[in-house]
Amino acid sequence: MKDEQVKDIAKILLGAGLIFAGIGHLTFARKPFQAQVPDWVPLKKDDTVVSSGFVEIAMGTSLILAPKKYKKEVGQLAAALFVCVFPGNISQFVNKRSAFGLNTDNRRFLRLFFQPVLIYWALKSTGNKL
Repeated sequence: MKDEQVKDIAKILLGAGLIFAGIGHLTFARKPFQAQVPDWVPLKKDDTVVSSGFVEIAMGTSLILAPKKYKKEVGQLAAALFVCVFPGNISQFVNKRSAFGLNTDNRRFLRLFFQPVLIYWALKSTGNKL
């Protein structure tokens, strides 16, 4: 399998994951996602979860369907999204909020290290130089 094919598959998987998470924000995982919204966010937690769900669906769709000439920019936007939601992961850890099986300090702490992986994945799968 060629390097470009691997990147395309990785990009599609990331996009599908974002779409799935976005749907979760709007439906079956709405309450658990509220555990990640920092208290300093000026919107109601549910409004934040719903809004971010729409953003994740749009971002996932863009990763999958955007024309090749925009794939680097879409990857940069996806990476920026993962940077922007990172404070939610920190908030969940600091405030000891359980959700998604993250019900211990160790699990919530280890989750923090997954965010850089998502950022790398978004950039690398869209051909951005690291």
